[in-house]
Amino acid sequence: MLIEDPDSDSPKFRKLRRASDMSGHAHELTVSCFQRFQFLSKDRTREWFVEALSNARCELEFDLWAYVIMPEHVHVLVYPRGNDTLAGRIRGAIKEPVARKAIKYLEERAPEWIPKISVQEGQRVRRRFWQAGGGYDRNGIKIETVHAMIDYIHNNPVRRGLVAKTTDWEWSSARWYAGISPVRIEMDATLPTRID
Repeated sequence: MLIEDPDSDSPKFRKLRRASDMSGHAHELTVSCFQRFQFLSKDRTREWFVEALSNARCELEFDLWAYVIMPEHVHVLVYPRGNDTLAGRIRGAIKEPVARKAIKYLEERAPEWIPKISVQEGQRVRRRFWQAGGGYDRNGIKIETVHAMIDYIHNNPVRRGLVAKTTDWEWSSARWYAGISPVRIEMDATLPTRID
């Protein structure tokens, strides 16, 4: 999509994103690191993500049904309980604290990364940890679809060759579903069972 930059009058292109935010549906939120940099390959940054996800659950009314943290992106499956709990608010509550901590870390300990994550927006320079926009979201309406979403989320590390089986990946909800403990973050046991 072609847009005009009001500060420079130069045309710019913006990637259209797909966002789904219908109440009463589960939402799979997918968020990628800026330029697909593998910022989430370190346990430190993954811990920041888990902490932000836990805090967002306390602040906003949603159930957490699944997640996976990959080296350069994440998938989170949530079910908003309140009519005013929007997927965009959930996404922002998770992304913002992780970005703040990560950018501060880079400024202090890896300043060579600052030019790589800096973007000019009109007269302003921004530092990006996450790819701009909301990412790629999907609604889960049918219970079979929601369970397929969970399987897809859990199989990400296996498809990428990072582990042999889903429960080998410590940074997902696969272990919780398998009854393995301890886990990084507990899921809400509110997901309806699969209809076979």
